[in-house]
Amino acid sequence: MPIPRNYLEKVYAGLLGKCIGIRIGAPVEPTIWTYDRIRKTYGDIRSYVKDYRLFAADDDFNGPAFFIRALVDHGGKGELKAADIGRTWLNYTREEKGFYWWGGYGRSTEHTAYLNLASGLEAPASGSIATNGAAIAEQIGGQIFVDTWGLVFPANIEKAAHYGGMAASVSHDGNGMFGGRFIAAAISRAFETSDPGEIVGSALSMIPADSEYARVVRAVVAFHSDHRQDFRSCMDFLISEFGYDRYPGVCHIIPNAGVCILALLYGAGELSRTVEIATMCGWDTDCNAGNVGTIVGVAGGLEGVDERYRAPMNDFFACSSIAGSLNIVDLPSFSRQLALLGLRFNPAPAGESAPELFLREELGKALAATVSYRELRFDFALPGSTHGFRTDSNSLRLANARVEGGGALEILVDRLVRGAEASAYFKPFYRREDFDDERYSPAFTALVHPGQTMRMSLLCEAWSGSSLAAIPYARETWGKRMLEGPTRELLPGVWTQFEYVLPDAEGASIDQIGIRFDVLGGEKYLGKVLMRDFSVTGKARYAIDFSKQALEFATVTPGTTNRGFWEIEGSSLLGMSVGRAEFYTGNYYSGDYLFSTSITPLAGEGHGILFRAKGAMMGYAVVLSAPGRVAFLKNDHRLILVQEKGFEWKLGERHEFQVTALGSRLVVEIDGRTIFDLTDESFATGMIGLCRTARGRCLFGRLEIEELSEGR
Repeated sequence: MPIPRNYLEKVYAGLLGKCIGIRIGAPVEPTIWTYDRIRKTYGDIRSYVKDYRLFAADDDFNGPAFFIRALVDHGGKGELKAADIGRTWLNYTREEKGFYWWGGYGRSTEHTAYLNLASGLEAPASGSIATNGAAIAEQIGGQIFVDTWGLVFPANIEKAAHYGGMAASVSHDGNGMFGGRFIAAAISRAFETSDPGEIVGSALSMIPADSEYARVVRAVVAFHSDHRQDFRSCMDFLISEFGYDRYPGVCHIIPNAGVCILALLYGAGELSRTVEIATMCGWDTDCNAGNVGTIVGVAGGLEGVDERYRAPMNDFFACSSIAGSLNIVDLPSFSRQLALLGLRFNPAPAGESAPELFLREELGKALAATVSYRELRFDFALPGSTHGFRTDSNSLRLANARVEGGGALEILVDRLVRGAEASAYFKPFYRREDFDDERYSPAFTALVHPGQTMRMSLLCEAWSGSSLAAIPYARETWGKRMLEGPTRELLPGVWTQFEYVLPDAEGASIDQIGIRFDVLGGEKYLGKVLMRDFSVTGKARYAIDFSKQALEFATVTPGTTNRGFWEIEGSSLLGMSVGRAEFYTGNYYSGDYLFSTSITPLAGEGHGILFRAKGAMMGYAVVLSAPGRVAFLKNDHRLILVQEKGFEWKLGERHEFQVTALGSRLVVEIDGRTIFDLTDESFATGMIGLCRTARGRCLFGRLEIEELSEGR
């Protein structure tokens, strides 16, 4: 199918709609909040029902953000299979922490499917009725994680339904799997029409006509045709004919499918009203509002996204995967990544017209030039985008602006006085203190590090007052020290280029980067500043001092723990386990680097380090494997022994490890002696980390990381 002309903007609008729906619905999700309680407490909802400084992670976004990575990790190896998506589940999930509702085997569908996968049962058997029974297989999760499959297969409902159903089959079957097909198809169809009735009808054609899912869709459509103004009467009908009392399990898909159709039809194509209605209907509020938010977000485009819902989001959403740097989601950047996937996996059909081919090629070139993974590159080109920039002063107000050649961040400087410095900044790292709650335990690794170069261009327009000065800066999170660059005066009407090499943070992480403003002179300053072409690029060189870290969000900063017990002991990290356990840090897309740390074994064996780790199921490790032995392991969805050599080590003795990963050459030194010098091309990029592979306990010392090549 032809790629829609406004494909990127539609993807962005769909993601905004998804996030708005989740955020409005999450505070009143079941089981405490009922339909009647929501109605009596909030009445006719017309805004967020809860204010958040920042909204923590949610399973409804975790799934869409990470299961689509099956295309990245496995899509180039032939036709994607359900088993590939199942492997993606295992790779990006912290076992029984965050990401899903870990409600127990046989109770939580996702928990059940995860344990099935971890035991060696591949998808789709992991989610089948034959394996788990109909009650587990037909819960709501079959449709809440599939939004991105609809976004990467626009205007192609057959393909979207195919992949949506395949993704759902990892954990669901029957009506649960039909829900995945339906929602993905609806999102795909929304690229072509904004009519909710047409969208519902097209998606309905992608599931069996005799299914219970189809029956509830047809029933709501029929009721709506006779009662077009009163969504509450339709909800009463749903409660009576398709209520939770009629279906087994904690959160069955059929009642919630009914709410999705109700909200789409009674919302009449308006994003805000659609997610409000889905929330007021109760049951699984964040799931239903999130799904319909994506559909109507795509259908209505950016023009249909209400600023009162969009502004608090500020282009940021948190996730809780195993990869901390991927958990800081900048929605415009993520939109570009999804659109690039869409172009890659939707090749031009035979007979596509020359104008359509030209548009496809131009979009591909633009995305290839602007999509970045390892580095930060913000152009503010998408209408309304802020890339998560914030301010610490009411003397500054941020907004998107259109300028010649693209977009910019507009910074209104409103009567700033001398000495009352105000900052506009991006947060490349988050702490527990930044959030109001601990939903789904997000965990973060900093996106930028000392040694990299921050760049931006600023243009000043003065309305009154004296001159304005700008100071590039970074802030380290441990002591909140401001690490400032040189002060420069902004000359009105002249673009000023800033370059600032991020300084040493002395073992802590950088949690703010941006620009500070001060007034040169005594008068209050009124005017505006435009920022464009913001980036952080180059090779990082930094350290992680565990004495400057904390236990937050069920992990240790600045990384993610998976299995085992992890604790800070002085300037070291204690790792203890009865089997495999890991601590991941560093950027997911780092390629060539030198990484060093120390290991002091205290009990048992299996004490080691990780490098080029691409999740729980991919990467390399070197471990003190047994008395007098050290092993080089490759994790390729199972641990593979590559080499094992003799090396004398003793409990209580400290050993210095150093890895040089340069291209396909992997060199490992212990105590200054080269132990392994191998060539392997399996993994070109990935995180660093610490690991345990057997029963035991050890201490890990300060980490030192030096990137040897720049990323993209």
